[in-house]
Amino acid sequence: MNTLIRFAAVALCSFPMLGKTAPAGSQSSEKPNIVFILADDLAQGDLGCYGQKLIKTPRLDRMAAEGTRYMQAYCGTTVCAPSRTSLMIGQHIGHSPVRANREIARGAGQMPLPAETVTVAQILKSAGYATACMGKWGMGMFDTTGSPLKKGFDHFFGYNCQRHAHSYYPTHLFNDDKQFDLDGKTYAQELIEKDVLGWVRQHKDGPFFLYYAVTLPHAKYEIDNLGQYQDKPWTAQQKAYAAMVTRLDSDVGRLLDLLKELKLDEKTLVMLSGDNGSSQPPNSELGKFFDQSMGGKLRGFKRGLYEGGLRQAALARWPGVVPAGRVSDEPWAFWDFLPTAAELAGAKIPTTCKTDGLSLVTFLKGGPAPQRDYFYWELHEANHPIQAVRFGNWKAVRNGPGADLELFDLAKDGAETTNLAASQPALVAKAAALMKQARVDDPNWPMVEKAKAKGKKANKKS
Repeated sequence: MNTLIRFAAVALCSFPMLGKTAPAGSQSSEKPNIVFILADDLAQGDLGCYGQKLIKTPRLDRMAAEGTRYMQAYCGTTVCAPSRTSLMIGQHIGHSPVRANREIARGAGQMPLPAETVTVAQILKSAGYATACMGKWGMGMFDTTGSPLKKGFDHFFGYNCQRHAHSYYPTHLFNDDKQFDLDGKTYAQELIEKDVLGWVRQHKDGPFFLYYAVTLPHAKYEIDNLGQYQDKPWTAQQKAYAAMVTRLDSDVGRLLDLLKELKLDEKTLVMLSGDNGSSQPPNSELGKFFDQSMGGKLRGFKRGLYEGGLRQAALARWPGVVPAGRVSDEPWAFWDFLPTAAELAGAKIPTTCKTDGLSLVTFLKGGPAPQRDYFYWELHEANHPIQAVRFGNWKAVRNGPGADLELFDLAKDGAETTNLAASQPALVAKAAALMKQARVDDPNWPMVEKAKAKGKKANKKS
């Protein structure tokens, strides 16, 4: 595991300073195309290949059968912007410049990535890749340092601001940084999918990197066609949600079909994941009806740091390279994607880019997952920041700066039902030390109760 980064400035990446070239990971000398599909609020239990019975996902189930399905794939953290930041810059949240969904102003976009940070798109672009992001960005508007067009993407299409992305019938979208108006009756995902397919056709000679940040099935629950769910004896919300997940399934299928048509199947790694787990509590209308906790196997959901929010539905497909039909229980995390993509591309990585990630290339090909000292998460939402750390099969959660640590043995208790903290003081002490070690203090993200932070700020002013 990388050593502790002692100062926040050091944690940020400076792109011009290039380091060694990572070895190519493809079985041929040709650089593979890389596609990462990120589905917004998709729960592990939403897909048939993970046990879903009511929602039909034949194309993703087939993708799992033709590739590898991961049971312990972890997001960056359990809300959109920081989780996506972790995926893009290869850092866990303790080192990330973005640790919450924080808007600059209502509807004006989220806190931007700093100028010094380097994304996987910038690294791949430096290695000759065409790059595109379609769907939802949420890491900086176009006039900020976090614009996707300043972070290595040749092309962008879709929503920039996360709040704007809540509507599937928006009044406008963006093509690159140019806004174009809509009539409010056009289903945005239809336009986004069309742009994805067109861009892949245009860049079929590769290599290319496509970051397809699909808004489905994030609320609000809107769909242009209920399809096979139209006549189900379900509520309107249940029908819409199921249709949105099935629409995600069919759109991914259209992309996979195109790759096959263009004879790019064996040249393209396709990975798919949710971004932060279900937004629905297990006892809610959707969570309970669709059994998103998979019979209680996973505790928690979005905005918490239990496994139900952190573990994602995650698939990888690359015929002839990624083993077909494999199901893996070994853990990995979003911050591993950047070094993985760099190795596959033989790309140069900035020497100052202090990624927390480990390359998954050997793991993707059927070998063991990389070993590390710990996984770390934090989140600065609601009234207080929360933390979690996993080391081996032990998992600790702290639900607030003043809260006691909870300790779980994931090998025996994946549902995190039994808190073993009282009987394992040495492990609790180790978890507390790792939580302290894993994070760099940042004035934007103090590890204190928000009310106390405000009080201190007021006292300082006075």
